[in-house]
Amino acid sequence: MQVILLERVAKLGQMGDVVDVKSGYARNFLLPQGKALTASSANVASFEARKAQLEATNLETKKEAQDFADRLNGQQFVVIRSASDAGSLYGSVSTRDAAEAATAGGFTVDRKQVVLARPIKELGLHDVHIILHPEVDATIQLNVARSAEEAELQASGKSIQELAAEEEAAAEFEIAELFDDLGSAASDDDDMAPVAEENSDEEA
Repeated sequence: MQVILLERVAKLGQMGDVVDVKSGYARNFLLPQGKALTASSANVASFEARKAQLEATNLETKKEAQDFADRLNGQQFVVIRSASDAGSLYGSVSTRDAAEAATAGGFTVDRKQVVLARPIKELGLHDVHIILHPEVDATIQLNVARSAEEAELQASGKSIQELAAEEEAAAEFEIAELFDDLGSAASDDDDMAPVAEENSDEEA
């Protein structure tokens, strides 16, 4: 099926291009979202008549999107989730979760603008792309953690594996210290025993 693009569509073409696409893709996505028109002679003529206006509108929305991208790009948002000690989430972080986290952080983002390369199923820092305009996108970072404190540690550069290793090392150190203290106490008792015996000899 041939359509004429009303805006740039990734991996398909630029505004004004007439391209061949699968009819299902055109009917279910391009046409209802106003990204294209069927490439009839009437629609091509209509596009040519509106081309200057469409290009001006595109430039204006592109500039607005770029301004927003400049502010949004590189921002980090915290998402609190339950997870195992190994860092695996009970569930996953969705496009909706990412959009809600960004919106809660003061940036209005729609879930349809969020692109996840793969489902987020682990604690840690994850880069997420936000499509703001056919020609403008931004990258944010989701800090997925079990608590605000854990999120702060992750933001400082420590992974969940490093945090777990540190906690384990700290626990082992405490146990070792406890045994050292017990050993010292036993040693003190041994030191006291001969003194008691000497005192009893003197009394005799």
